Amino acid sequence: MAAAKHFTYVILGGGVAAGYAAREFAKQGVKPGELAIISKESVAPYERPALSKGYLFPQNAARLPGFHTCVGSGGERLLPEWYSEKGIELILSTEIVKADLASKTLTSSADATFTYDTLLIATGSSVIKLTDFGVQGAEANDILYLRDIEDADKLVAAMQAKKDGKAVVVGGGYIGLELSAALKTNNFDVTMVYPEPWCMPRLFTSGLAAFYEGYYANKGIHIIKGTVAVGFDADANGDVTAVKLKNGNVLEADIVIVGVGGRPLTHLFKGQVAEEKGGIKTDAFFETSVPGVYAIADVAAFPMKIYNEIRRVEHVDHARKSAEQAVKAIKAKEAGESVPEYDYLPYFYSRSFDLSWQFYGDNVGEDVLFGDNDPTAAKPKFGSYWIKDGKVVGVFLEGGSAEENQVIAKVARAQPPVADVEALKKEGLDFAAKV
Repeated sequence: MAAAKHFTYVILGGGVAAGYAAREFAKQGVKPGELAIISKESVAPYERPALSKGYLFPQNAARLPGFHTCVGSGGERLLPEWYSEKGIELILSTEIVKADLASKTLTSSADATFTYDTLLIATGSSVIKLTDFGVQGAEANDILYLRDIEDADKLVAAMQAKKDGKAVVVGGGYIGLELSAALKTNNFDVTMVYPEPWCMPRLFTSGLAAFYEGYYANKGIHIIKGTVAVGFDADANGDVTAVKLKNGNVLEADIVIVGVGGRPLTHLFKGQVAEEKGGIKTDAFFETSVPGVYAIADVAAFPMKIYNEIRRVEHVDHARKSAEQAVKAIKAKEAGESVPEYDYLPYFYSRSFDLSWQFYGDNVGEDVLFGDNDPTAAKPKFGSYWIKDGKVVGVFLEGGSAEENQVIAKVARAQPPVADVEALKKEGLDFAAKV
């Protein structure tokens, strides 16, 4: 066995958070040879959201190296050469199968060992597969998932092979909505299937969802709610041909895309660190219960200061910001200094067709729908406030300008009081503009 390779800092995982952490290390003056990124992916860190959007465009599709981090937030594009110039080692196509935090040792599937002084866990999430639940026929060809660029390439290849065919999208969340739009734009006959009473139930109210379901229906997307896929048929080649639903319906399918959620990848650390909310528990600097071990992005269960509770956030914005916070904290600690605590305002967004929405804050309490949510409107513009204990705690806006989106973020942060809910409904966005 080769001798272990030692680094001062190791980032485990090669997603968005790894790219932003590397950039912050470089800003903080990391020396050549001190930092390594170990990733099971075969490419340098990239902006994952592109995979469900620009990567699937019928014309002028996004391709690497175009969307390496940190272009998604208007930053510099870090090509593989950037890492070599900075003396940051990119250890790609390497899966770590064992992590021993006591001896600060990581072991790969090829039996290579890596040791570190400081570890950043940025392992992200794995996609939940129907085969995990033993769904009949779920191992057929062209039943696809989307998590990384390899998945996206499989999807692009299937879309080319089954041109203008029938696509069934299982799941009504982020991935379901964005991929249904992408498939429709690529001229597929698209049916969405999900068990909930409306789409994006973790965020949307029934009033918000009614708009998006209406809009998608007007684009020719069929929506079947309140049921799930219980089995699949395949032809002699093993290619999927049909989706069997619990309600008895059978849908013809050339491609099936499944978007039913993800699970934080924490299994390597079970029993070695404190856990909470399905993730690894950290402080406001993303340090875990084990000194010198940090956890960022999807896997971190961290104190969300604004709501005074421990939360886990699966979103690119938090992946970027938590990475920067952890690296700043690591370097400050070495210098005997401190950095301010992480003070995150939850933020989610999505784009599909000509639509674009943003949400800030917390979707709890009473919801107040404002604006015109008619799916046939030429330029739809509407939103929702969430009110808890007499204060606005969350705001959603479809069709907002950059300025308006900044305004709703301010409102969610400031939590202004609301005396009259009916008046708020009438005032709509004007209320936010006055805060």
